[in-house]
Amino acid sequence: MKNLFTLVLGLIIGALIMYFFCCKTENLGAVEITKPRGVITPSEAAILDEQYNSRHALISDSIVDRSDNRSSWWSLEDIRNYLDYAENQSRELGYAMDGLRVYLGAYKTENGVVGYTTMFMVPTSSEIVQDSIKGGSARRAGNGGDIPGGDPLNMGQNGTPPGGNYPQ
Repeated sequence: MKNLFTLVLGLIIGALIMYFFCCKTENLGAVEITKPRGVITPSEAAILDEQYNSRHALISDSIVDRSDNRSSWWSLEDIRNYLDYAENQSRELGYAMDGLRVYLGAYKTENGVVGYTTMFMVPTSSEIVQDSIKGGSARRAGNGGDIPGGDPLNMGQNGTPPGGNYPQ
C-alpha cells in the first residue's frame, strides 16, 4: 500500500512538472507584435497614390513615352535575407544599422527605350560601432545616414502592369 501511494504521488508530481514545463515552453516562442510608426490605412495609401498620378503622368508622357513603373515588389524571403546581409555588412564596416532608406532610381536608356523607374533600399545608421576602421579614422553616418559602402537592394519586380495604381 505504501509503494502504491508513493507511485501515485510520483505520477501526480511528474504530471504537474510536465504541465508547467510544457506551458512555459510554449510561451518562449511567443513574439510581441508592435505596430510600427508610420503605418497608414489603405484609404490613406490610396490618397497618396492618387496624389502621385500627375507626377507619374508627367514622367510617363514626357520622358518615358509609356506608362512608367510605379512600384517594386520583393518577397519576404528576399527582405529578411537582405536585412540579415545588410546588418552583417554594416557591422563589418563599423556601423550599427538602424534602418533602411528607399530611393527612386531609373534604369539606363537602351536601344532608344528609356528605362523604367525603380526603387532601391540602402542600410542606414545613426552611430558607428568602432572608432578605428580602415586607417583609424572615426566615421559617423549621421542621423539615419546612408552607410558608406553598404550594398543597396534593387531588382524588385515591377508592378503588374508597371504603371498599375495602388492597390495591385
